[in-house]
Amino acid sequence: MLGDEPDLEVVGQACSASEALVRIPAVRPDVAVLDVRLPDTSGVELCRKLRSTLPELKCLMLTSYADEQAMVEAILAGAAGHVLKDIKGANLLSAIRTVGSGGSLLDSRATAAVLARLRAGADRQGPLAELTEQERVLLSHLGEGLSNREIAARMFLSEKTVKNYVSRLLGKLGKNRTQAAVMAARLQSQLHRTVG
Repeated sequence: MLGDEPDLEVVGQACSASEALVRIPAVRPDVAVLDVRLPDTSGVELCRKLRSTLPELKCLMLTSYADEQAMVEAILAGAAGHVLKDIKGANLLSAIRTVGSGGSLLDSRATAAVLARLRAGADRQGPLAELTEQERVLLSHLGEGLSNREIAARMFLSEKTVKNYVSRLLGKLGKNRTQAAVMAARLQSQLHRTVG
């Protein structure tokens, strides 16, 4: 379908994140259409890695279901758009063109969630004031007693990345994992008001 369009050219395809991490920098497309679910990592993590090395790359995320948290994580990872896989052909072409021309495609639920996070960030106080949004989400998951593997699945990150983030968070808080979980439980209403 994409190949039939005079203004669009498919310059490469990949079946996994590891393959995409090699091919995309080699062919340097304007837009990368990424599946949220990949066999070796999440499309969100792939987007984050690609955008860190190719900041001009526009990423359009495809997903099978509407998951507000996944949409927000994709946006925070640098995605310019997020669409459901059941999108009609003409709408997908339009989405690619919109993202390629520098626009963004955000579902109204994702927009509302991002705005809520920004508003909540404006009135941060106390021990959470120095934490990034991602660290607040991570702390909330620690408060739920989730393992690094469970957190990785929820945040669309690799388990190793989560381990590094947890270590950095604990260092920032000056607490061990148990103390951080207790603190998160105590501050749960404030965390949930922010992370949604």
